[in-house]
Amino acid sequence: MQHPDPETLSLLALNEPLDDEQAMEHLRSCPECAAEYAALRRAVSAVRTTPDTSDLERPGPNVWAEIHRELGLSGAVAQDPLESAAAETGPSETGPSETGPAKTGPAEPRTAETRPAAPSRPRSGNVTWLRRPGVWLAAAAALVVAAGIALSVGRPAPPLAQAELAPLAQYSATGSAKVTESQDGSRTIEVELNKTEAKGYQEVWLIAPDLSRLVSLGIMNSSSGRFEVPAGLDLSAYPIVDVSDEPLDGNPAHSSVSIVRGTLNL
Repeated sequence: MQHPDPETLSLLALNEPLDDEQAMEHLRSCPECAAEYAALRRAVSAVRTTPDTSDLERPGPNVWAEIHRELGLSGAVAQDPLESAAAETGPSETGPSETGPAKTGPAEPRTAETRPAAPSRPRSGNVTWLRRPGVWLAAAAALVVAAGIALSVGRPAPPLAQAELAPLAQYSATGSAKVTESQDGSRTIEVELNKTEAKGYQEVWLIAPDLSRLVSLGIMNSSSGRFEVPAGLDLSAYPIVDVSDEPLDGNPAHSSVSIVRGTLNL
């Protein structure tokens, strides 16, 4: 089973009900996904912890606008949630500020030259929005989604193709091969066997379906190896992964003795 996508992990971290038993089973058996889930849960726990708001100032609407742009959120949440929360409290809760009369209309972003000094302790109305569950839930969701996206950057890309390698002739080894692509477009094939059985040395090949053409990827000195796929090589024209038993005779051609072989699921 493939790893759950970042959105699924984020929803699980938020304790959202998901009818996805496969994802839950994978989470219990995959250390990598379990570690990402634990990191997301720590983010949610940190957001849901009641903070000390005594020395906090309310940020301007430009802060939410930047968050909205960076996360690519929908227009339904374009309005600054802090502005909405302040509007719900009404003017009677907030009153005029200690540095001048209350402003009407949307606040303009402040520059370093025009920003007034913060009061020693803000009025209770100025931090009411921090105690509203809706505001914290929105912030938690945004934080968890952002953390999920950040974690997904470090996760290896899903394979382009895979193959199960089965033994041939007198051999009994089995294994697998998978093709991955990096951000620069280069491709790598990873080959893994459960044991080595070569009497000489192992060589990895890509072979055409009719076995008439083949490309050598290199020598595999152990039970596993990583090999660069030649740039421009059409894998659909060479979908067979073959590990051969090569004698030490100096002949670069295929020995016609294969240990394992399998076809990529392109």
